[in-house]
Amino acid sequence: MYRALLLLALTAAATWPVTPPAVVHPWSPPATPYGPGHRGIDLAAPPDTPVRAAAAGHVTFAGQVAGQGVLTITLAGPASPPLRTTYEPVRPLVPEGTTVTPGQLVATTTDTPSHCPTGCLHWGLLRDRTYLNPLLLLHRPAPSRLLPVVGVVEPG
Repeated sequence: MYRALLLLALTAAATWPVTPPAVVHPWSPPATPYGPGHRGIDLAAPPDTPVRAAAAGHVTFAGQVAGQGVLTITLAGPASPPLRTTYEPVRPLVPEGTTVTPGQLVATTTDTPSHCPTGCLHWGLLRDRTYLNPLLLLHRPAPSRLLPVVGVVEPG
């Protein structure tokens, strides 16, 4: 169900927020709203790594939360409530209200202490208060292919 909503919600192709992409901690949704889990993914990103918008949208938060820089982008599209991507710990380079395009430089990672020994970017995806796997944004359906039919005589 969420995958269909994501595909409908995105008007432009999504992209990785950092390159090269390397997932160092996978998405692990909690069983309960306040239970243990990982509500996003961590991508390898040492301090000062450029962070790019994963999809088109507008910046709805650029500031500090609990002493760490956070950037939130509400994605363009018809989903209601809309999808939001989050990036932390970062130094936002765009202010709230800015419209962004996929791949646009929006922040740099900071050296805020984290559970990643060499630094990482926590990339999250939410719909209202529900956390989703941000890798769903990168889903691109495979192109259709017609395969030869074996054992059928072609009309002559």
